[in-house]
Amino acid sequence: MTGEVAYDAAAQAEVLESTSRARPGASVDNAPHLQEAPDQVRGAGGCHAGAAEMEAAARSAGQSDILDQYAKDYPQGPHDKPQSMCPAFGSLRVGLRMRRVATVLSGSACCVYGLTFVSHFYGARRSVGYVPFNSETLVTGKLFEDIRDAVHELADPDRYDAVVVTNLCVPTASGVPLRLLPDEINGVRVVGIDVPGFGVPTHAEAKDVLAGAMLAYARAEIEAGPVRAPIGGTSDRPTVTLLGEMFPADPVMIGRMLDPLGLAAGPVVPAREWRELYAALDCGAVAAIHPFYTAAMREFTAAGRPIVGSAPVGHDGTAAWLSNIGDAFGLPAEKVAAAQNAFLPAIKSALAATPIDGTITLSGYEGSELLVARLLIESGANVPYVGTACGRTPQSQADRDWLEARGVRVKYRASLEDDLAAMEGVKPDLAIGTTPVVQKGKELGIPSLYFTNLISARPLMGPAGAGSLATVVNAAIANKARMDRMTEFFEGVGAGDTAGVWEGDPNLRPDFRAAHRKKLDRAAKAAKAAEMI
Repeated sequence: MTGEVAYDAAAQAEVLESTSRARPGASVDNAPHLQEAPDQVRGAGGCHAGAAEMEAAARSAGQSDILDQYAKDYPQGPHDKPQSMCPAFGSLRVGLRMRRVATVLSGSACCVYGLTFVSHFYGARRSVGYVPFNSETLVTGKLFEDIRDAVHELADPDRYDAVVVTNLCVPTASGVPLRLLPDEINGVRVVGIDVPGFGVPTHAEAKDVLAGAMLAYARAEIEAGPVRAPIGGTSDRPTVTLLGEMFPADPVMIGRMLDPLGLAAGPVVPAREWRELYAALDCGAVAAIHPFYTAAMREFTAAGRPIVGSAPVGHDGTAAWLSNIGDAFGLPAEKVAAAQNAFLPAIKSALAATPIDGTITLSGYEGSELLVARLLIESGANVPYVGTACGRTPQSQADRDWLEARGVRVKYRASLEDDLAAMEGVKPDLAIGTTPVVQKGKELGIPSLYFTNLISARPLMGPAGAGSLATVVNAAIANKARMDRMTEFFEGVGAGDTAGVWEGDPNLRPDFRAAHRKKLDRAAKAAKAAEMI
């Protein structure tokens, strides 16, 4: 597929948004195949087996192709993987945010409970389907039959465009073959994906697993013949598809910056409804705002769409991005210069009007950490360290080069230990990071901000993003005196297992600690001996 998408003119009627607004929970319509099982699988070494054991089981069950592709798409660092939430939360969230899409999980009950809890905590208003299992149904193959039956029950074309089925760790390790599910039932698409914690490093990259699978399905539909146009219609201008979740105002601002080029902002991938995938593939170029969407980029490349890295962030980033977009569309240099002249002065003025004065360490697992660091530096901040849980890709190289040219240490696949070591070594005026980084920073009396809720939930692009961080960042830095007073007030109350106010000295029981340490050492030696055998 290298040409334009053919839309079916006879199928333009708007599809109403799914009316499925069932109570939060782990069942859909009380279907018999989606009820909670009384017991939980202990196959593949159990759901508490280590990553190496789970991966070995998956490979022996015929899942090597999937795991090899994940290893290629999401290469890991020297350590096992960054410490973040279950990666399946990323793909689950993508599915739950789409209209007319049902989501079904197959995994250990504790995992499904945690995933549904956190998804509803973040505002999901859809039920999450759950196909339970036990050791018998897992070993005999009955679990696959239950999944297939559940999908058949859900496949109602009046309610759904697609059903997404996700294997978590144990079903993946046991080789439950979602690839054998039918591609569609009653006109409802069926998309099966495996998102094991031992194969996908972060929840950010799990979003790419589902986005890539959906784009592959949509691309096959386009190649087979005309498809239905998106509900919002199609643009009369060439479009730029935006890759990566972002603040709602950012696509609007990007569209304004593309307007002088005679271009328009296309859909954002991950999409919010199925037919947006057709429009996303029907673009002139793809802007990899978040550079880790490897599977999605593979589908766009197969469709013949050029991919532009980085993003219009700050003065330098916007200038370079507009130039690269112009090159991708073969636009005249003077047209690109006119667009740059229309926005760069406003960005420079906004940065000058809202300066940031302080040293900041930055880390996170959203994938936009390098972009935020660029914006902070252009605002005047000193940023000696940037850590991201995501992997290095060619699309992030321009941001990495820009940062390293300004003395920033960029760490891909950063572990919690990397981020804490940087914060403790630099002793910044502000630490921006994940929850444990913020917790440790406050323990040390360092003002700290949670990246996901307080930084990435703000506009970053163009003139709107230029001054968006200064208020919250400067306010946090100004809290240093208050942090010092709090540290002084709580001085002497203890830390860790001695935290709190004690009438006498806390009873530490070092003998218990030593006995437990010996038990752990014996277990480690036994495991090592078993590996040698």
